[in-house]
Amino acid sequence: MVKITSVYDGGLRCTATHTPSGIQLITDAPIDNHGKGESFSPTDLVATAVANCMMTVMGIAAARHGINLAGTSVTISKVMSGDLPRRIISLRSEMSIPLPADHPQRPLLEGSAKACPVKQSLSPDIDSTVDFRWEG
Repeated sequence: MVKITSVYDGGLRCTATHTPSGIQLITDAPIDNHGKGESFSPTDLVATAVANCMMTVMGIAAARHGINLAGTSVTISKVMSGDLPRRIISLRSEMSIPLPADHPQRPLLEGSAKACPVKQSLSPDIDSTVDFRWEG
């Protein structure tokens, strides 16, 4: 179990502390929701968590097979609803992988990314497609 402590700083800003490491991050409400948009919003962190989780889980699978995934990147686009309740309706990802498209472990790596715990925790109502781009 990991504990994270968050404090409301005022002005729609919060500071979260990862208790095991002491590392902190700041969130701000986005400009379109009364904030300053000076940092990640909480929903931006959801998008970031999906992207980083997919790469981390792929990295675990790759390491088991001696595959170097350094340089892999994800660009994720978050779309919020236009109606209430305000919510994420789409998290579309483009993953660039510096390996050839005919890599023998391609199914394993793509399957690992799609099975990441964060992605699996999302509501099925969220469009969370991934476009894999094999560029090696």
